[in-house]
Amino acid sequence: MENSEISILLVDDEPDILEFLGYNLEKEGYKVLKAKNGRLAVKTAIEQKPQLVILDVMMPVMDGIEACTEIRKIPELAGTLIAFLTARGEDYSQIAGFDAGADEYITKPIKPKLFISRIQALLRRYKEEPRETAIITLKEFIIDRDRYLVVKNNVEITLARKEFELLQFLVSRPDKVVSREEIFTNVWGENVVVGDRTIDVHIRRIREKLGIDSIRTIKGVGYKFDEG
Repeated sequence: MENSEISILLVDDEPDILEFLGYNLEKEGYKVLKAKNGRLAVKTAIEQKPQLVILDVMMPVMDGIEACTEIRKIPELAGTLIAFLTARGEDYSQIAGFDAGADEYITKPIKPKLFISRIQALLRRYKEEPRETAIITLKEFIIDRDRYLVVKNNVEITLARKEFELLQFLVSRPDKVVSREEIFTNVWGENVVVGDRTIDVHIRRIREKLGIDSIRTIKGVGYKFDEG
């Protein structure tokens, strides 16, 4: 997929930020969409289905956390990447962002070259995601990689992107204990800093949504998916 085929929705209530970052993204050949608050972001995302949404956290009408949460509820946008770009670097803000379903968290101010580098790294994971095993069939459910869906007893269950990727990562290593470090690297990427609580929250949500106890917590180490 070429840059010109990728649309990025940039959301911020500061016009200067929209113009500055939009200019740098367009220089790289990306199609840039813009919105000035979370509510417009959700509406634009539904209509345009961008590959990536970049959200500020603090915005009027609807903030970035709320907008991310709403976008993650929409099945058609399950594969959309979401990155937070905000001046708020506190741990609780990052945790809230990842808990809402974000893929990346970028603290501003940030230099244009570094910003573009982070965005390209994020999109690279999107472009290079393998598709050869689109359907994974297990005893309890079916995982559909193309639609980011899990089907259990003929009922479709939509997971947030990171929930889906985490489930898929564990399922691909049945009966193997996977450390938290492996999860961080393979699901969130080496350049993304997330806390242990973020993984715990995602695991809890997967268990609740799927109604399964196949994902076991290995205290002090990580998790294991019990195939049997």
